[in-house]
Amino acid sequence: MARSGVGSVAERLVDTAPRVPVRSLATLRRQFPGLDAEQIADRLTAAAVRGTMTVGAGVGAAAMLPTPPAMPAEIAGETLGVALVEYKLIAELHEVYGQRVQGSARDRATAYLWAWSEQRGINALRLTTVGAAVHSGMKREVRQRLVRRTVKHTPALTPFMIGAAVGAVLNRRDTRKLAERVRKDLRAHQIPWSLLPAADAEELPVEEQPLDALEPPLRLPPVDPEEGRH
Repeated sequence: MARSGVGSVAERLVDTAPRVPVRSLATLRRQFPGLDAEQIADRLTAAAVRGTMTVGAGVGAAAMLPTPPAMPAEIAGETLGVALVEYKLIAELHEVYGQRVQGSARDRATAYLWAWSEQRGINALRLTTVGAAVHSGMKREVRQRLVRRTVKHTPALTPFMIGAAVGAVLNRRDTRKLAERVRKDLRAHQIPWSLLPAADAEELPVEEQPLDALEPPLRLPPVDPEEGRH
């Protein structure tokens, strides 16, 4: 996929992220009764890994066809799908560890996209850290992250590789690694649930019309078949 195609995917990711439905801590605790923060984080990580494996397997299988259908568009869609699943994971991990970024849905999306691009957790109590996330050229960082990921994965998704298995394995490895790095950062600044303000247990507002829950099957914004051909 050409850099122009990556730029288009980055723009779509930045536009879509604020509308991704992120479950609040209260919702997560209701859905996983009796589990502590680490156990819920394990469940979230496992679900995200399943999601990105499913996306990767679909693109890998398409690459095995005698005439791959619009592979640049397939890869663009896979890249966007994985990024959205991992974004949702990062946002909900911040909830679980008591590190919700304050502000509007778009403010949080900006910060969590920065966390995704840097593969690290945010200490929400340090305003300098959040300020860096919001004002450090987030779109540029996201675009660079997408380029690195695409360059690394594309050679494996060819008709002469093992297709679906390769796509799934690559995504499983990368999503697990991302989760481990983010969780390590968040543990260092974790706030016990009993010490969180009541507002942090409330439902999170989602701007505009929310997407589906971003667990398989995914419903993603359409990708232009011409993207990446320039």
